[in-house]
Amino acid sequence: MPRPKSPRAACWARAEAAHPVRGSRVMARLRALAGVGTLGALAVCGGADAQDRASLLPAASTVPPPASAGPARSAANSLALNGFTLAGELTQGGWLRGSVPRGTRALSLDGQPLAFAPDGRFLAAFDRDAGASAVLSATLADGRQVSAPLAIAPRAWQIEHVAVGKRPGAAPSAEFERRRPLELAQINTARAMDTGAQGWTQDFIWPVRGRISGRFGAQRIYRGEPGAYHSGLDIAPGGGVPFVAPADGVVILAAQAPFTLEGNLLMIDHGMGLNSAFLHSARLLVKQGDVVRQGQVLGLVGMTGRATGPHLHWSIKWKDRRLDPLLFVARDGAR
Repeated sequence: MPRPKSPRAACWARAEAAHPVRGSRVMARLRALAGVGTLGALAVCGGADAQDRASLLPAASTVPPPASAGPARSAANSLALNGFTLAGELTQGGWLRGSVPRGTRALSLDGQPLAFAPDGRFLAAFDRDAGASAVLSATLADGRQVSAPLAIAPRAWQIEHVAVGKRPGAAPSAEFERRRPLELAQINTARAMDTGAQGWTQDFIWPVRGRISGRFGAQRIYRGEPGAYHSGLDIAPGGGVPFVAPADGVVILAAQAPFTLEGNLLMIDHGMGLNSAFLHSARLLVKQGDVVRQGQVLGLVGMTGRATGPHLHWSIKWKDRRLDPLLFVARDGAR
């Protein structure tokens, strides 16, 4: 009869299942240090001293890019329209990446100015409740205007109708009332940062693999009164499992103490107004101002803040629009 795994061995096994790095020099060194596991397993399960863990951080186990990532998956749907080249997920909660017509000097989406890179590439996205259409407009050097009408597909959101009235929650504590405005100010300041990161040009990867315990856009309706919809994707691989950067970026917020709701909150700017937020971490392994690369370990999954169990809440915003992380990654990671 096989011997049961020790708690530490079980923890290592969960970390390896979430981030396999077979045959790499990093894995070989980790095995030499601790017998088995990844950086995240060493950090949370033990097996190496602090100096060893710190020295391994930059080369921490990375998640190999999936066979087909978000933008690549949509390449077959790319189109050329009135001088624009466009590809992406033209749906509520989705995104669009493209190139402007030659000679463009100004770009807008539904009349709002839209930035584009020196090589003409740009990013746009559509909120969870976006309307059925949008218009891209480019002003050319000779003053002519070129437009591309876009059809935004609706989504069949996970809506639950509840035959009871919406119950008021408990009155916020004085401590919450004191802390929350300061936390929101930090979040808003972080989202306003423009770091020039280029992660927005990459095919995103899963920050961690695991059971999907909450989907973007899910919502309850209480006798006709809508509750707030779920603003991100919840992934539950188990507590202490490492999660990684889905794309290159710059850390714009790394909570030094758990926030009241988000717990150990981490925010990454990917550039062009696109940012990721990771909530409820047990531990953060990067700090504000750090430049991170796709696949770099950022922290460990936990349940700090307002959470009923260990999971990673991953949300993505473009400007003030909330997006569905599931539309940025290969669907083979969902289960």
